[in-house]
Formats: sequence, structure tokens, C-alpha cells
Amino acid sequence: MSLMIGKEAPDFRASAVVNGRDIVEDFSLARYKGKQYVLFFFYPKDFTFVCPTELIAFQEKLAEFESRNVAVVGCSTDSEYSHWKWLNTEKSDGGIKGVTYPLVADLSKTISENFGVLAGHRRVNQDTGMAEFVGEPVAYRGLFLLDKEGVVRHQLINDMPIGRSVTEALRVVDALQFCESHGEVCPAGWTKGDEAISENQESIAGYLKKK
Repeated sequence: MSLMIGKEAPDFRASAVVNGRDIVEDFSLARYKGKQYVLFFFYPKDFTFVCPTELIAFQEKLAEFESRNVAVVGCSTDSEYSHWKWLNTEKSDGGIKGVTYPLVADLSKTISENFGVLAGHRRVNQDTGMAEFVGEPVAYRGLFLLDKEGVVRHQLINDMPIGRSVTEALRVVDALQFCESHGEVCPAGWTKGDEAISENQESIAGYLKKK
């Protein structure tokens, strides 16, 4: 895994399904640069068990992300055709019909690898001299919050069985935007509307005294 905080997110060009139905050939996060924040998340596989609970949960809160000027984008190592089929399968049949944010296809595994979330590893077989992959080449549950300049400001990576909290993702968005707007810092457990603190000892001491 690699630490991405403070670095510009790796660029890519890939196929994606947008609006739950349209396949586009040249999707890139660059389309949002200078305009929107981006919540870019990875998940292991289409047509699985934990993954649909997460993707549907992000869709249920999509309006809240959009009200904060945040674009939500998902990605897995499946093809765009697998994404399309899953997006057009009813929930009662294991699908995620109704999800409208983009799903990027990373069939080459390069996007997952560049973001440091690809499970397994490459090695050279000492007997054959050929490169091989050890483990299953799918993405861990990585989540990256990019600011408007495309810089990663928050990073979270869960193992495959552990689903993420969409509420926590929204909280981090609020914290980042508050810090950018007010020049203050957000203490542990801060949520929108809570008191923040300035970066000086007096402010911190006063905050802790109230606790």
C-alpha cells in the first residue's frame, strides 16, 4: 500500500458506465479538476455480497455529496460490460439498479495498482523467469477524497470483508471543507456544526477544558 495524502491522484483514461446505462470510452478524474471535489472509491467485484451494500449506500447519500460539490466515482477490476449488467440488474436479483454515479472499469488492474489498493503482488518466477501474479488481483476497499485540485486529502483502505461507513465519508468531506473555509482544525469526532479549534495552545487548552 502507498501513502497518497498530499499527492496529486494518479491520472488515468478508462471505460466507465455513467448514469447507470451509458458506456463512455475515455473517462478520467481530470474532468472534475478545478470544479469539484471527488470521492473515488474501489471495491473488489461486481455481483458479490458486501459490495452492493456499499454502492447502494453511496447512492442513497448521493444528493448529500452533490450538495457539497462532491462527485462520487466507483471503480473495480471488472469490465465496463460487467458494470453495465450489474447496474441494470434488479436489487432483488443481486443487482444495483438505480445507482447513477460513474463506475470505472479497471480490467488492466493498473488504476488499482497505481492507487496502491491492488491485492496480491507481482513477482518473477525463478524457474521460468516469467512474471506472475500471486494472489487474486482485485481491489481492496480503498477510498480517496480529492480536493478541487485533484490532491488526495483523505485515504482509507479496508480489507475485503469490511464495509465502509458512508456517514464517515460525509463527515470527512465536511471537515475538509470547513478547514479550507475557516482556517481552523477539526478535533476528534468533529461533525458539522461542532466547535473547531485554532492552531495555538490557548485554543486547544480551552477546547479540552470544556470537555
